[in-house]
Amino acid sequence: MAWYKELFEDYAKQYDTEDFVQHTESEVAFIEEVLAHDTSIRILDIGCGTGRHSIELAARGYPVTGVDLSKAQLKRARGKAALRNVSVSFEEGDARRLPFENCFGCALSLCEGGFPLMETDEENFEILKSAARALVPGGILILTTLNGLFPMAHSIKALINDTSTTSLRVEESSFDLMTFREAETFTVTQDSGRELTITSSERFYVPPELRWLLVTAGFADVELYGCMPGQYNRERKPNPDDFEMMAIARKAVL
Repeated sequence: MAWYKELFEDYAKQYDTEDFVQHTESEVAFIEEVLAHDTSIRILDIGCGTGRHSIELAARGYPVTGVDLSKAQLKRARGKAALRNVSVSFEEGDARRLPFENCFGCALSLCEGGFPLMETDEENFEILKSAARALVPGGILILTTLNGLFPMAHSIKALINDTSTTSLRVEESSFDLMTFREAETFTVTQDSGRELTITSSERFYVPPELRWLLVTAGFADVELYGCMPGQYNRERKPNPDDFEMMAIARKAVL
C-alpha cells in the first residue's frame, strides 16, 4: 500500500487538530480574492481531505466538488459539512485520473493534497494534467507544493518536530539532491489512539521546474509565490525560508 494511503486510513479527526490546518479562513479569503469573489465559479478541490477549504468555500456561496482517495477523510468531511448545513459534493477519486473535462472554473490543490506525494515524477505530473482537463479554458489553478529551496537552508525534521501542536514526530529524514525527494520516517497518532510509524517519500520542486511542468501540462500565465500555511499572498517571492511554494495559473486558451 502506498504510504499516503496507509497514513490516511485512520487519520481524519486527528488531522484536523494539526497546526498546519488551522488557517482555513485566511486561506479561503485569499482564494476569494483570486476569484474576484465570483460565487458563480465552480470549484474543484483536489485532495480535499477532511474538507476544510471545500466547506468554507461552500459556506460562502461557491459550488464545490471535493475529491480524495481516503474514505476516512471523506466521511469526516461529509459529517463536518452536515454540521455546518452546507452542500458539497464529496467524491472518492484519484487525482491522477479525475473523471472531469472542461467542468470547473477553478481547481485547488492545497496543503499537498496529492501533488507532490506520488511515487514518481510522472505520476505527480499526471495530477497537473488531470487538473488541466477538469478546468474550462481560462480556468484558474491554485496549487501549493513543497518548496525545493527550503531544504537547501533548513532542516525539515527540525521544522516538524519544533511544531508543538502537531501529532507527527519525525524519527529520520534524508534529502536526496539527485531526485529532490525527502525520505522521512515519522510516527503519527491515529484516531484510534494507536501510533503508526511510516516512511514517506515526497517530491520538492524548485520554481523554474514547477513553471515548466505547469506550462507543459497545459497552463499559461504561471505566477509563483512563497507561502506558509495561513500566509497566502501575491507579494512573497519564492525563497529558501518558506516551506511551501504557491502557483497560480490559468488553463491555456487554444
